[in-house]
Amino acid sequence: MGSQTDDTPPSPSFFRVVRRGVAGMVAALALGFLVAAIGFIGFLSQLRGAEIKPERQADGIVVLTGGSSRVSDAVELLASGYGRRLLISGVHPTNDANDISRSLPEARSFIACCVDLDYSAINTRSNAAQTRRWAHERGFKSVIVVTSNYHMPRAIVELSHAMPDIDLIPYAVVGERWRDEPWWTSGPTLRLLLSEYAKYVAAEVRVRLADLGLDLAPEGEPPSGALAHRPATAQAN
Repeated sequence: MGSQTDDTPPSPSFFRVVRRGVAGMVAALALGFLVAAIGFIGFLSQLRGAEIKPERQADGIVVLTGGSSRVSDAVELLASGYGRRLLISGVHPTNDANDISRSLPEARSFIACCVDLDYSAINTRSNAAQTRRWAHERGFKSVIVVTSNYHMPRAIVELSHAMPDIDLIPYAVVGERWRDEPWWTSGPTLRLLLSEYAKYVAAEVRVRLADLGLDLAPEGEPPSGALAHRPATAQAN
């Protein structure tokens, strides 16, 4: 006698389990999207829409390269007496003092005397490590942080973690594109903000885990000689 194929249809309870599983997945995805959306709104609420000069002076100023007018704004703060020295962090090794002097001839004397360069930083975390080293070497207790408004939240997370003993004063640079049109009407600006938000969340998670003793990506010691006490322009970073 030949074998008989079992054509018994699945029981109703099987379909109920499948439906519950699918509903659970949909609910989890919806919750995740809602949390991400709320977080993104919170991230946007931190971004300044206009440049506001610091309310007080600091021992030093650091500018994190990578956005238009960051360096010129930082040099202007230095020339206005907001800090005793300026660190440009993330300088391209092929740039030199002439680039800044040509673009800011009125600040040439400040550039020649009071600007230090960091050639080794390649990202925000290494910016923070080099800024810590620079501030501690000079005995600074307060630093004005100059970077783009969309980058400032992540920069403050990294810098605060790297040097909790230093008082950080943010100065957010607002680009022309940000002022000229709402961010939600520009595809490139929206993509930039979403990318920066993801990096900000990743930095927050890593820093919080490190505070709990779970540093999944230990920071290496900055190489000696990474700081040069001479001016130059910076690279995008």
